[in-house]
Amino acid sequence: MQFPKSLFFTLMISSVLFAQTEKTVIHQSMLWTRYYNILNLNEKWSIHSEIENRIFTDPIKESSIDVRFQGRYKLNEFLEMGAGLAYFVNPTDIPNTNDKFYIGDYRLQQDIILKQNIGSYGISNRLQLDERWIENSNKQGLTSGTTLNLRLRYRFQVDHVFWKKEAKYFKGIIYDEIMFNIDHNVVYNTFDQNRIYIAGQMGFNKSLSLELGYMKAFQQRPNGYEYLDRDIIRITFYQKLNL
Repeated sequence: MQFPKSLFFTLMISSVLFAQTEKTVIHQSMLWTRYYNILNLNEKWSIHSEIENRIFTDPIKESSIDVRFQGRYKLNEFLEMGAGLAYFVNPTDIPNTNDKFYIGDYRLQQDIILKQNIGSYGISNRLQLDERWIENSNKQGLTSGTTLNLRLRYRFQVDHVFWKKEAKYFKGIIYDEIMFNIDHNVVYNTFDQNRIYIAGQMGFNKSLSLELGYMKAFQQRPNGYEYLDRDIIRITFYQKLNL
């Protein structure tokens, strides 16, 4: 009895497709340290700038260095808008590789935030759009040109003031943020990632505060079948200045 060729090719193609779509979850531990500056120009306008260093902790290896600048405008006590630019330098997203090159990620970003206070609780909703120009690369290094990626982000956040005395305070923060790639070039990962964050923030005076938090990030990589499951400790030093 002769084995049908059509059935043979069907089984072969099915096995290849199954192998390509099998999910792989990569667990990572990271430390993010950030300096965030707020320069208040007046009651309505402010300039926000930040620099953040992200490293893997097992093994210890650089993940990215991020710089952001944006202008913000308060329409009223409930609504504010912002727009700015950012530059990310990304050596790798997998720490145990031997990549020796850096991928640039140039961004424009716009957002709108709706805020509301209920007693000692603050509730905010942020909708943000990222326009990302990412340098093209392969396994050997950078190639010519960039690829535009559009990403839509939504964040729901609640904070609560546990203690306050004059300018000093301590508050808790929790939020969930989900991100989607909405550009037509995206094939496999329309869902980009979800971030759950919980933190405590201590204010020392009107200008300085320190925040320590834990983030759980789950991200789908562009190939569609690999996922990054990240445990992240984030430390942020805030400074507010009045012009």
